[in-house]
Amino acid sequence: EGYTQETPPRAIINGTTYSLINSNDYLSLKYHPALKAGEEEASRHFGTGPGAVRFISGSLKVHRDLELATAKFHGRSDAIVYSSAFAANQGAVYPLIAPQVKTSLVNDKVLVISDALNHRSIIDGIRLANLPKEQRAVFKHLDFADLENLIKAAIGQFDRIVIITDGVFSMLGELQDLAKVGQLKEQYDHEFPHGILLVVDDAHGIGAVGQSGRGVEEVFGQQADLLIGTYGKAFGSDGGYVTGNQTVIDYLRESSATYIYSNSVSPGTAGASLAAIKLIDTPEGKAILAKLKKNVAYFKQAAATAKIPFAAESVHPVQPVLIGDTLKTKAVVAKLFTAGFLTTAISYPVVSLGRDEIRVQINANHTPVVIDQLIKALTQSL
Repeated sequence: EGYTQETPPRAIINGTTYSLINSNDYLSLKYHPALKAGEEEASRHFGTGPGAVRFISGSLKVHRDLELATAKFHGRSDAIVYSSAFAANQGAVYPLIAPQVKTSLVNDKVLVISDALNHRSIIDGIRLANLPKEQRAVFKHLDFADLENLIKAAIGQFDRIVIITDGVFSMLGELQDLAKVGQLKEQYDHEFPHGILLVVDDAHGIGAVGQSGRGVEEVFGQQADLLIGTYGKAFGSDGGYVTGNQTVIDYLRESSATYIYSNSVSPGTAGASLAAIKLIDTPEGKAILAKLKKNVAYFKQAAATAKIPFAAESVHPVQPVLIGDTLKTKAVVAKLFTAGFLTTAISYPVVSLGRDEIRVQINANHTPVVIDQLIKALTQSL
């Protein structure tokens, strides 16, 4: 009640209002009138749920409209909507790397190479394929020399390579340099009979970075073969998606278990997501993205001035306050809560031992006043 599109993110707990500093709603869209109208219209027209999985009777026009709009947004042929980004990663990764039926005419020994700090959903997708150890490799985080060495060592040993990486690593707000990964892909693609496939999960980047909010692909000018994203962060809605060329998307519709055997998002959720995608490229959407970037820059400058230990290299709305000690991190979160800020301690096993942090997440509707108050509370709590 009383929450408008311009209201700074907040939570009301037992009657007390707190500034929300741990939300993925980077563009502050979840209360936007266009999204609420899109959700309501789709719900009125199609009902509250899909009624079945997609291949039976659960494919509604709003789902297809959303897939086509998503593909167009990313400059791709087609897209698939999943119930979540986690389901999208698991559903896409497994059929791309799992052992396929072999004949005397088909050889397809695959090596999957994953960044060391990839999201758990990617790791689990790889585990599900149950590949032999020699067909799984991990390159050191953001270490392109190590990635190249793994690729070179695979020449003559494998028919194809699948490189899988996060676009934005959400613990430190780091961006994967897709230009460097793409250069290696192009350089060595011809060495493998079935080439090199690049898969990028840019759940945290899409809508939050890039000149027009198209994520790390836009930042580095490099397109992945398969892009995985979410409607549940910057787009202010829910659900995940995969987008790519028509052949790959058609293949996934026939082989991706989390798509085939699980209901899609509700019609209302799809309607809200569709409204968000349409909004991003309007003058209003561009202004919201500009406001987000301005808020990120404001926080970074204020944190640096206050000598708060944050990840200075992050240009993303994720701006982690680096503490390192588990008990101290939890104590700081408790002090911030007393001061009126809702934050989260990120500790092992989400991050490595000794890398505890408070993941500050800047939203478009945070104001300079809120950020100043947060900086003051952090200074007094650390």
